[in-house]
Amino acid sequence: MRCQPRYKGEVYICLKNVHHCLLCDEPADAQTPLCMACETDLPWLGEQCLTCALPMPAPGLTCGECLLEPPAFETVAVPWMYGFPVDSLITRFKHNAKWPFGHLLADVLGQYLHHRFEEDLPRPQALLPVPLAGKRLRQRGFNQAAMLARWLSQQLDVPCEENVLRRVQDTSAQQELDAKARKRNLRSAFALEPEAQVRGRHLALVDDVLTTGATAQALARLLMAAGAARVDVYCLARTPKPGS
Repeated sequence: MRCQPRYKGEVYICLKNVHHCLLCDEPADAQTPLCMACETDLPWLGEQCLTCALPMPAPGLTCGECLLEPPAFETVAVPWMYGFPVDSLITRFKHNAKWPFGHLLADVLGQYLHHRFEEDLPRPQALLPVPLAGKRLRQRGFNQAAMLARWLSQQLDVPCEENVLRRVQDTSAQQELDAKARKRNLRSAFALEPEAQVRGRHLALVDDVLTTGATAQALARLLMAAGAARVDVYCLARTPKPGS
């Protein structure tokens, strides 16, 4: 008895095929399906705030908001600005279930984090995906942050713990709100799972895009209040300040 339907077409075995770039379809240089030219043209984030990674005009600066009200998280590690084609790849991964694009971005984010670990970024003890609202999880069928965290876990050899954070309120979509409304929207939206082990640990939140940082701030505050030693944020892209 067969559980799978018969398939007479050619089976793709990644180890026996040449990888092609997912962006231009040219042969890729390594196992990652991204050619060197396309990788170079991605919107790499340059000078940035030392805390929240907001684009800045010069190195070694901290933005005014972080100086005025330091966030609960220590730092944000993010390779790209939210611009073309990264924004398109994230949207297709997140809203159209094009998982290869998400996996590609996670692979390059993992390489970026390895480089940061070699420089000065402390390695966390666990990766915590940002939990998705129940309604959106049912509509989408998957949590993109959880998928990113699982892929990063394999690449970084850091455990992914999905049983630490939970979303207890279905809030309005953050994309539709300004910064103040985002903060109000997230009040009491998250909680720790009853068996969560947080005290004294260095943890890293994983998400796809950081905009105002309201979600990261709410989760980091919750973790720090529960005794976490440090909370960092890992994401694919950072939006610039509105109007910049």
